[in-house]
Amino acid sequence: MYPITVDVIHTICQSSGQVLRIVIFKKNGVQAMVEFDGVDSAMRAKESLNGADIYSGCCTLKIDFAKPDKLNVHKNDSESWDYTLQLVKETPNNGRPQPLLQEPHFGSRPQPYNAYPSEQARPFDEICPGYGDTFPTDAFRKGTNPAAITADQRNTQFQQPGAVLMVYGLDPLRTNADKLFNLMCLYGNVARIKFLKSKEGTAMVQMGDSVAVERCVQNLNNVTIGITGAIPLTHRANVDAMQEDAEHPREHKLQLAFSKQPYLSEVTNPYPLPDKSPSYKLYINNKNNRFMNPAMASKNRIQPPSKILHFFNTPPQVTEEALFQVFKDYDVEPPKAVKLFPMKSERSSSGLLEFENTTEAVAAVMACNHAAIESPGMKFPFIMKLCFSSSRSMSIKNGDNSDPSAEKQD
Repeated sequence: MYPITVDVIHTICQSSGQVLRIVIFKKNGVQAMVEFDGVDSAMRAKESLNGADIYSGCCTLKIDFAKPDKLNVHKNDSESWDYTLQLVKETPNNGRPQPLLQEPHFGSRPQPYNAYPSEQARPFDEICPGYGDTFPTDAFRKGTNPAAITADQRNTQFQQPGAVLMVYGLDPLRTNADKLFNLMCLYGNVARIKFLKSKEGTAMVQMGDSVAVERCVQNLNNVTIGITGAIPLTHRANVDAMQEDAEHPREHKLQLAFSKQPYLSEVTNPYPLPDKSPSYKLYINNKNNRFMNPAMASKNRIQPPSKILHFFNTPPQVTEEALFQVFKDYDVEPPKAVKLFPMKSERSSSGLLEFENTTEAVAAVMACNHAAIESPGMKFPFIMKLCFSSSRSMSIKNGDNSDPSAEKQD
């Protein structure tokens, strides 16, 4: 679940001294050998890193001195690298916090741990000295907000190889790119979605990084989806109820797999899907991506699909009837119960939605995540956001009116 690559090892070791070569072995767990520029650097690395967690609460390092005097690197890849073939900048050893790296929720390059995700003005160089040069962009190094990230930086962030997955078993008549985005964005940034004309009900999705792909596969593979909306009018003319049940089942099981393609290429003339929407869409600049920077990523809690959804960013005075109507307007099964949380502010509201089963809840996320809800007196509608809840019951215990899966959501 957590990447251990030469980038990761180099990032956590470079403050101890210049790293010359790294070789990773995956036998009886993951082991790595690191060749430094001298004995002093190796001793500093052992003293400062032994017993440290690479990621919060896991990947605890055990470090010993190795017997070889020199490492032989035959090729530069994710498991071996010879840094003497390029200029390597040595960084000072000014101390380090715990853990060594932030959890990999944003970008596949290792990121320093940020113990103060709410303090955006505090630069990462101050939080984690010596690590700044490993960052791909100044936006991430300084912890800026999403609006400060330029288009070029977004493109760089999304250009991570090995971040494409295959999605099989989609409803060919009802599913479109936006519905698939509404589901996938819960597990990572979505860059591009492309439906395959030659394989009905199949799409390719390029995520922001390989970690997001792994989360999607882990949480969504073999998940059953219910009705995500009405069949487009152009396809309903010759389909009566009996034919719909026989030829177009009400439930579809998703099958997710890793793709061999490193990226999805631009499609200049996508073919239209049954609802007339394009079969290819670009989401790199979509404001509904939830992992655009460390501060945004830290607010997401990864949960597998469940029958209870957490909703937020709805109008302050929203009613249960208004929420029921949203799902009816999108032609999906409405929740059987709604719980509104006491408002912490007058800016928006939040709560829980309980569906009959997980199948209906997943369909609701695909159809209604990011649905617009009008509010009297407001110029712009509220964009309702949905995510799966860790709650297994809608009951209130000991006066707790919050959803533990969404404590960090806005």
